[in-house]
Amino acid sequence: MRTEHLRVARTARYHVLGEPGPNLREVWFCLHGYGQLAAEFLEEFRPIADPSRLLVAPEGLSRYYRDGGGGAVGASWMTKEDREREIADYLEYLDALHARVFEEVERDAVLVHVFGFSQGTATACRWVAQGKVRADRLTIWAGLVPPDVDLKAAAERYRAASITHVVGERDHWVAAKGLEDERARLTEHELSFNLIRFEGGHRLDGLTLERLASVPSGSDSG
Repeated sequence: MRTEHLRVARTARYHVLGEPGPNLREVWFCLHGYGQLAAEFLEEFRPIADPSRLLVAPEGLSRYYRDGGGGAVGASWMTKEDREREIADYLEYLDALHARVFEEVERDAVLVHVFGFSQGTATACRWVAQGKVRADRLTIWAGLVPPDVDLKAAAERYRAASITHVVGERDHWVAAKGLEDERARLTEHELSFNLIRFEGGHRLDGLTLERLASVPSGSDSG
C-alpha cells in the first residue's frame, strides 16, 4: 500500500462583523479554538465591534459532531494525522481569505491584528510566521507559540507583530512553567511579549477582550 495526495477545490466558511468604510482603522482575523464554530466564536467579539474595526473569523476546514453520532457540530484546524498537509492547506486558505479582505480594504490604511484562541493560537502563530499576512499585532490567548515555528526565520515578522499573551489565572492548559519557557525561547531570538492575566479558566473574557482592544499597538499591557 502507498499513500498519495490529490489536491481538490473546496468551499471554506468565514464570518464577519463590521464593514469596510472611511472610519475603518483595524482588521482582526479571529481564529477559533478546537471544537468551536466561527459564528459562535465571533459572537464573543460583538462588544468590541464598531465602525473602526472589521472582525473576520475563518472556520477550520474539518467539522465533526462534538458528541460523536450527532447533535452539536464543532470545527478543528488540524490533527496529528497528515499534519504537514493540513497545516499547508489551512495556511493557503488563510492567505486566500486575506487576499479577499484586502480587495476591499486598503492594507496600508489599517492595523492588522491576528488573534488566536486555544488551538487557534498555533494556527495564528504559523500563519504570521509562514503566510502572506503581515501582522501589526499578534494575540495568543490560552496557548503558546508551537515548537515547530522556526523563530530564527520568523523573528522579523514576530518583532513587527507586537505579541501579547492572554492567560486565565485558572487555565490548566497554559501553566506558569510554559510561560516561563515561552519567554526564554522568545528572548533567545530577541523577541518579547506583553502578558495579560484575568480571573478565569480556558475561555475568552469580555472585559479582558475590551481591555486588549483599547491598547494601542506596541504598548505594554502588563
